[in-house]
Amino acid sequence: MIAHECGLFGIYDHDDAARLAYFGLYAQQHRGQESAGIVTLDNGIMHMHKGMGLVPDVFSESSLAALPGKTAIGHVRYSTTGKSSPRNAQPLLAHFKGCDICLAHNGNLVNAAELREELENEGAIFSTGNDSEVFLHLLVRAMRDESPIDAVRTACSRLKGAYCFVIISGNTLLAVRDPYGFHPLALGRLGNSPVIASETCAFDLLEAEYERSIEPGELFVVDASGEHSLRLSGEFPKKPRQCIFELVYFARPDSYVFNEQVYVCRKQMGWQLAYESTPDVDFIMPFPDSGVYPAVGFAQCAELPYEHAMIRNHYVGRTFIQPTQTMRNFGVRVKINPVRAMIDGKRICIVDDSIVRGTTMMTRVKKLRELGAKEVHIRISSPPVRFPCHYGVDFPRRGELIAAQCEMDEIMKKLDVDSLHYLSIDGLLRSVMHSDSYCLACFNGDYCVPCESCRKEALEACGSATK
Repeated sequence: MIAHECGLFGIYDHDDAARLAYFGLYAQQHRGQESAGIVTLDNGIMHMHKGMGLVPDVFSESSLAALPGKTAIGHVRYSTTGKSSPRNAQPLLAHFKGCDICLAHNGNLVNAAELREELENEGAIFSTGNDSEVFLHLLVRAMRDESPIDAVRTACSRLKGAYCFVIISGNTLLAVRDPYGFHPLALGRLGNSPVIASETCAFDLLEAEYERSIEPGELFVVDASGEHSLRLSGEFPKKPRQCIFELVYFARPDSYVFNEQVYVCRKQMGWQLAYESTPDVDFIMPFPDSGVYPAVGFAQCAELPYEHAMIRNHYVGRTFIQPTQTMRNFGVRVKINPVRAMIDGKRICIVDDSIVRGTTMMTRVKKLRELGAKEVHIRISSPPVRFPCHYGVDFPRRGELIAAQCEMDEIMKKLDVDSLHYLSIDGLLRSVMHSDSYCLACFNGDYCVPCESCRKEALEACGSATK
């Protein structure tokens, strides 16, 4: 399966800042399950607690009580840069000239290695292996001569790639989204307190009101003087390039992302998929939970029965979070269990959101065959994933992507299915409202922010005309 990036949270001037950050991260647990952390600001002093594991495992009543203050930022992590280890957990905290600075990051900086080498040659010392610390060094260096706000703009001007930052510097809370707007960042309000989160589902849990997205290239600032919206320095792209996989898979269906309702987009993807290719079957079924919403749309368009012939064990974490293939396979076996009476002798159409390596789908189709399924057809509510993502989504290498290595008939043979159809790129774009604002690099290899690894992928693709 696919690994994701991270989830961010920030709140300014609220008496229950730490506890609200806890619940804000809890609502976004799906965005990262390796580590969690919260930093609070109390009378100019920062307090931090972070650790490995899920939010309720990392925090307790006593640890939250040890985080005083009315301003807080939080982070849940899946590692896209840097190993999964306690030293790479976020937020990151630094001390500079009597001032504490902390930040939490979602995304991936494609020029991080280059910047890190430059900084190390100038004497910088790094304590983590992630690209977020590169930005922290750039920020601190800029603060030698500039205000925190100007320093953020200067530091961001050096970055290439995808980034959303939530930062506390002095008594100021800042939120930043890169000019391409690869990943979501939203502004809400709880009473008089501004709230920042990667997804609006965090606002729903807190009963905060969603106001708007932080715009691509926006620096949102809140301090004692009020709230300010600034633009980052430099030239901006003509159109955003937002990660469409947020709508396909990553974001919670109840979230409002990129000014789109995720649930509605996924149903529409299923509708478009059925319009493109509906097999003659007895019923439509999803693999829960990711395939549920496109399957609903598919069944409605195809006017076919919708059934849950697979039941998910909700006490098993998402399989893609597991860091090893051994654990990933274990997750596949225990995550979903069949309803046997629904399968024997039936012609079944499975609707799912994506096929990446193919490991999960092979295992599930094999189980359906063993239980007596007469026919198994697969419909995927996104195009074939043929290229890795370099902007904060930890897709496997191109050599591990089944659609990059195999023709359609080969994939069908490997999966042992009677038919297979992926949603076309045109169908995918018809499923969203802002069709000219999305990054499709994982489908077509069109990387809008070049990097050395992007260049290698493009050269590899040129050497394989049909893949």
